[in-house]
Amino acid sequence: MSPPHGPHGLFQNDVRPAARPPSVDRALRIGVGGPVGSGKTTLVGSLCRLLRDELSLVVVTNDIFTSEDAQALRSAAALPADRIVAVETGCCPHTAIRDDIAANLDAVEQVESLHHRVDVTFVESGGDNLTAIFSQGLVDVQIFVIDTAGGDDVPRKGGPGVALADLLVINKVDLAPYVAADVDLMLSDATARRDGRPVMRSSLVDPEGAGEIADWIRHSLEHWRTGE
Repeated sequence: MSPPHGPHGLFQNDVRPAARPPSVDRALRIGVGGPVGSGKTTLVGSLCRLLRDELSLVVVTNDIFTSEDAQALRSAAALPADRIVAVETGCCPHTAIRDDIAANLDAVEQVESLHHRVDVTFVESGGDNLTAIFSQGLVDVQIFVIDTAGGDDVPRKGGPGVALADLLVINKVDLAPYVAADVDLMLSDATARRDGRPVMRSSLVDPEGAGEIADWIRHSLEHWRTGE
Protein backbone atom coordinates (compact mmCIF):
# COMPACT_ATOMS: atom_id res chain seq x y z
CA MET A 1 0.00 0.00 0.00
CA SER A 2 1.53 3.31 -1.05
CA PRO A 3 1.17 6.53 0.95
CA PRO A 4 -1.25 9.19 -0.25
CA HIS A 5 0.14 11.83 -2.57
CA GLY A 6 -2.42 14.63 -2.47
CA PRO A 7 -1.16 18.18 -3.00
CA HIS A 8 -1.15 18.95 0.72
CA GLY A 9 -0.61 15.50 2.25
CA LEU A 10 2.81 14.29 1.13
CA PHE A 11 4.80 12.05 3.41
CA GLN A 12 8.35 13.22 3.84
CA ASN A 13 11.21 10.72 4.02
CA ASP A 14 12.21 11.84 7.51
CA VAL A 15 8.71 12.13 9.02
CA ARG A 16 7.01 8.77 9.48
CA PRO A 17 4.05 7.50 11.51
CA ALA A 18 4.70 5.68 14.76
CA ALA A 19 6.19 2.21 14.53
CA ARG A 20 4.89 -0.54 16.81
CA PRO A 21 7.42 -1.59 19.46
CA PRO A 22 8.30 -5.30 19.17
CA SER A 23 6.73 -6.08 22.56
CA VAL A 24 3.36 -4.48 21.69
CA ASP A 25 0.48 -6.38 20.08
CA ARG A 26 -2.57 -4.14 20.00
CA ALA A 27 -4.52 -1.64 17.95
CA LEU A 28 -3.05 1.56 16.57
CA ARG A 29 -4.38 4.30 18.86
CA ILE A 30 -5.09 7.60 17.15
CA GLY A 31 -5.80 10.79 19.11
CA VAL A 32 -8.08 13.36 17.50
CA GLY A 33 -7.85 16.80 19.10
CA GLY A 34 -8.59 20.42 18.32
CA PRO A 35 -10.59 23.47 19.38
CA VAL A 36 -14.30 23.43 20.17
CA GLY A 37 -16.38 23.33 16.98
CA SER A 38 -13.54 22.38 14.65
CA GLY A 39 -15.37 19.22 13.56
CA LYS A 40 -13.61 16.46 15.49
CA THR A 41 -16.70 14.33 16.06
CA THR A 42 -17.88 14.72 12.47
CA LEU A 43 -14.42 13.77 11.23
CA VAL A 44 -14.29 10.67 13.43
CA GLY A 45 -17.73 9.67 12.17
CA SER A 46 -16.70 10.15 8.55
CA LEU A 47 -13.52 8.11 9.05
CA CYS A 48 -15.49 5.31 10.70
CA ARG A 49 -17.88 5.13 7.76
CA LEU A 50 -15.01 5.08 5.27
CA LEU A 51 -12.97 2.43 7.11
CA ARG A 52 -15.44 0.22 8.99
CA ASP A 53 -15.90 -2.31 6.16
CA GLU A 54 -12.18 -3.10 6.03
CA LEU A 55 -10.93 -2.48 9.58
CA SER A 56 -12.09 -3.26 13.11
CA LEU A 57 -12.63 0.14 14.77
CA VAL A 58 -13.55 1.43 18.23
CA VAL A 59 -13.94 4.98 19.54
CA VAL A 60 -13.45 6.62 22.94
CA THR A 61 -14.87 10.14 23.24
CA ASN A 62 -14.22 12.79 25.89
CA ASP A 63 -16.64 15.36 27.28
CA ILE A 64 -16.41 17.20 30.57
CA PHE A 65 -19.84 16.38 32.03
CA THR A 66 -21.81 14.66 29.24
CA SER A 67 -21.53 11.87 26.69
CA GLU A 68 -22.82 14.06 23.86
CA ASP A 69 -20.07 13.25 21.34
CA ALA A 70 -20.51 9.51 21.84
CA GLN A 71 -24.27 9.88 21.48
CA ALA A 72 -23.79 11.85 18.27
CA LEU A 73 -21.66 9.08 16.79
CA ARG A 74 -24.16 6.43 17.85
CA SER A 75 -27.06 8.44 16.40
CA ALA A 76 -25.18 8.77 13.13
CA ALA A 77 -24.65 4.97 13.12
CA ALA A 78 -20.94 5.48 12.51
CA LEU A 79 -20.27 2.18 14.32
CA PRO A 80 -22.32 -0.26 16.43
CA ALA A 81 -23.13 1.35 19.77
CA ASP A 82 -20.96 -1.05 21.77
CA ARG A 83 -17.89 0.12 19.84
CA ILE A 84 -18.31 3.73 21.03
CA VAL A 85 -17.40 4.53 24.65
CA ALA A 86 -17.76 7.87 26.42
CA VAL A 87 -15.45 9.24 29.11
CA GLU A 88 -16.82 12.09 31.25
CA THR A 89 -13.59 13.75 32.33
CA GLY A 90 -14.92 16.24 34.89
CA CYS A 91 -11.85 18.39 34.18
CA CYS A 92 -10.19 20.47 31.48
CA PRO A 93 -10.02 18.40 28.27
CA HIS A 94 -6.23 18.56 27.99
CA THR A 95 -5.83 17.17 31.50
CA ALA A 96 -7.57 13.90 30.60
CA ILE A 97 -5.55 13.33 27.44
CA ARG A 98 -2.14 14.57 28.58
CA ASP A 99 -1.70 14.88 32.35
CA ASP A 100 -3.94 12.27 33.98
CA ILE A 101 -4.80 9.72 31.31
CA ALA A 102 -6.01 6.94 33.63
CA ALA A 103 -9.73 7.19 32.78
CA ASN A 104 -9.06 7.28 29.07
CA LEU A 105 -6.53 4.49 29.17
CA ASP A 106 -8.93 2.29 31.14
CA ALA A 107 -11.70 2.97 28.62
CA VAL A 108 -9.40 2.24 25.68
CA GLU A 109 -8.17 -1.04 27.13
CA GLN A 110 -11.67 -2.19 28.07
CA VAL A 111 -13.25 -1.52 24.68
CA GLU A 112 -10.29 -3.09 22.87
CA SER A 113 -10.55 -6.22 25.02
CA LEU A 114 -14.29 -6.44 24.34
CA HIS A 115 -13.74 -6.46 20.57
CA HIS A 116 -10.86 -8.80 19.87
CA ARG A 117 -8.22 -7.85 17.30
CA VAL A 118 -9.16 -4.19 16.97
CA ASP A 119 -7.19 -2.50 14.20
CA VAL A 120 -7.66 1.18 15.08
CA THR A 121 -8.85 2.94 18.24
CA PHE A 122 -9.84 6.60 17.92
CA VAL A 123 -9.57 8.71 21.09
CA GLU A 124 -11.39 11.99 20.56
CA SER A 125 -10.48 14.81 22.93
CA GLY A 126 -12.96 17.27 24.26
CA GLY A 127 -12.66 20.65 22.56
CA ASP A 128 -9.61 22.55 23.77
CA ASN A 129 -7.15 25.19 22.61
CA LEU A 130 -4.08 25.06 20.38
CA THR A 131 -1.85 23.79 23.18
CA ALA A 132 -3.73 20.50 23.62
CA ILE A 133 -1.70 17.43 22.74
CA PHE A 134 -2.04 13.78 23.77
CA SER A 135 0.26 11.87 26.06
CA GLN A 136 2.33 9.29 24.21
CA GLY A 137 1.20 6.89 26.91
CA LEU A 138 -2.36 7.17 25.58
CA VAL A 139 -2.07 7.34 21.79
CA ASP A 140 0.47 6.39 19.14
CA VAL A 141 -0.28 9.10 16.58
CA GLN A 142 -2.19 12.37 16.78
CA ILE A 143 -4.51 14.22 14.41
CA PHE A 144 -5.15 17.89 15.19
CA VAL A 145 -8.19 19.56 13.63
CA ILE A 146 -8.68 23.27 13.03
CA ASP A 147 -11.28 24.91 10.83
CA THR A 148 -11.56 27.88 8.52
CA ALA A 149 -14.22 29.51 10.69
CA GLY A 150 -11.64 29.83 13.46
CA GLY A 151 -9.72 32.32 11.32
CA ASP A 152 -7.02 31.92 8.71
CA ASP A 153 -4.41 33.22 11.16
CA VAL A 154 -4.64 30.09 13.36
CA PRO A 155 -1.83 28.17 11.59
CA ARG A 156 0.39 31.25 11.71
CA LYS A 157 -0.16 31.57 15.47
CA GLY A 158 0.90 27.94 15.80
CA GLY A 159 1.04 26.07 19.08
CA PRO A 160 1.87 22.44 19.94
CA GLY A 161 -1.26 21.04 18.31
CA VAL A 162 -0.62 22.78 15.01
CA ALA A 163 3.13 22.21 14.99
CA LEU A 164 3.58 18.74 16.47
CA ALA A 165 0.57 16.58 15.61
CA ASP A 166 1.38 13.77 13.19
CA LEU A 167 -1.35 15.08 10.89
CA LEU A 168 -2.92 18.55 10.81
CA VAL A 169 -6.38 18.80 9.24
CA ILE A 170 -7.79 22.13 8.07
CA ASN A 171 -11.50 21.39 8.15
CA LYS A 172 -14.64 23.10 6.83
CA VAL A 173 -12.91 24.47 3.77
CA ASP A 174 -16.37 24.78 2.18
CA LEU A 175 -17.09 27.61 4.65
CA ALA A 176 -14.01 29.65 3.72
CA PRO A 177 -15.80 32.00 1.28
CA TYR A 178 -18.41 32.83 3.93
CA VAL A 179 -15.90 33.69 6.67
CA ALA A 180 -13.34 35.44 4.44
CA ALA A 181 -10.71 32.76 5.11
CA ASP A 182 -7.85 32.05 2.71
CA VAL A 183 -7.40 28.27 2.67
CA ASP A 184 -4.23 28.41 0.57
CA LEU A 185 -2.68 30.82 3.09
CA MET A 186 -3.66 28.49 5.94
CA LEU A 187 -2.05 25.54 4.17
CA SER A 188 1.11 27.53 3.45
CA ASP A 189 1.44 28.88 7.00
CA ALA A 190 0.79 25.44 8.50
CA THR A 191 3.31 23.74 6.25
CA ALA A 192 5.95 26.30 7.23
CA ARG A 193 5.52 25.40 10.91
CA ARG A 194 5.34 21.62 10.70
CA ASP A 195 8.84 20.47 9.70
CA GLY A 196 7.60 18.18 6.94
CA ARG A 197 4.63 16.70 8.79
CA PRO A 198 1.55 16.42 6.56
CA VAL A 199 -1.29 18.93 6.32
CA MET A 200 -4.61 18.04 4.70
CA ARG A 201 -7.79 19.92 3.96
CA SER A 202 -11.28 18.51 4.37
CA SER A 203 -14.91 19.33 3.77
CA LEU A 204 -17.14 16.82 5.49
CA VAL A 205 -20.27 17.91 3.65
CA ASP A 206 -19.04 15.42 1.03
CA PRO A 207 -19.31 11.78 2.22
CA GLU A 208 -15.84 11.22 0.70
CA GLY A 209 -14.45 14.45 2.14
CA ALA A 210 -12.21 12.59 4.60
CA GLY A 211 -10.87 10.21 1.96
CA GLU A 212 -7.31 11.50 2.01
CA ILE A 213 -7.25 11.32 5.80
CA ALA A 214 -8.52 7.73 5.64
CA ASP A 215 -5.63 6.94 3.29
CA TRP A 216 -3.22 8.44 5.82
CA ILE A 217 -4.67 6.18 8.50
CA ARG A 218 -4.28 3.13 6.26
CA HIS A 219 -0.64 4.04 5.68
CA SER A 220 -0.05 4.68 9.40
CA LEU A 221 -1.61 1.33 10.28
CA GLU A 222 0.57 -0.49 7.76
CA HIS A 223 3.66 1.16 9.24
CA TRP A 224 2.48 0.33 12.78
CA ARG A 225 1.98 -3.32 11.89
CA THR A 226 5.40 -3.74 10.32
CA GLY A 227 7.07 -2.09 13.32
CA GLU A 228 9.61 -0.41 11.06
